[in-house]
This record gives sequence, structure tokens and C-alpha cells, in this order.
Amino acid sequence: MMKQIYRRTEKTFERLASIAMAVLGNSITFILALGIIIYWVFNSTGETIHERIGDAILGFTFLSLFIIQKSFNRFSASLHLKVNELVSSHEPASNTVINLTEKTEHEINKLAEEYHEKIK
Repeated sequence: MMKQIYRRTEKTFERLASIAMAVLGNSITFILALGIIIYWVFNSTGETIHERIGDAILGFTFLSLFIIQKSFNRFSASLHLKVNELVSSHEPASNTVINLTEKTEHEINKLAEEYHEKIK
């Protein structure tokens, strides 16, 4: 019973994480965030230069999150395509490793254990 609840919770979390990665790595989301930051900086009530600089730094850090996520998504997608191409072009290779990103963490760990057992 507890294992089923854990697996269901894990699957839900993984779905939410993949949705968050897709949203945060989207260029439209970045443009919206940039608009919010520009509005925030120009309408901030900070009176001192230190508060304005702090707001600018916070905004830049916030926007960096979107840029880093976009870069990671591109890198990850290209790496997965390269690995899938290598696996599919190699005759004795198992096709179960293709599209591993769609599997749950539990399924990936099981597959890793199977490969570890093959090596022994």
C-alpha cells in the first residue's frame, strides 16, 4: 500500500517537474518574466540607490533561472538524441534505453540494476 502511494507520488512529482522544466525553459516565459522585471524595476518604491541596485540584481538573478533552464533543455535534448542514435544504430544494443527521459526514476533505477547485473 505504501509503495503504491510512494510510486504515485513520485510519478506525479516527475510530471510536475517536467512541466516546470518545459515552462521555465520556454522563450515566451522568459519574455513575460523580462516584462515583469522591467515593470518592477521602474515602478519600485526604493528610494536609495542601494535598494535599486538590489532590485536590479534580484531581477537579473531571476531572469538567469530562465536562461539556464533553456540552455539545459537544449543540451539535454541534443544529448538524448545523440545517445538514441548510437543505440538505434548498434545491432546488439537494447532498445529499452531509448527515450529514457519518459521513464520514471524507479524504472531507470531498475534498468540500471539490470545492466549492473549483466556486467558481473
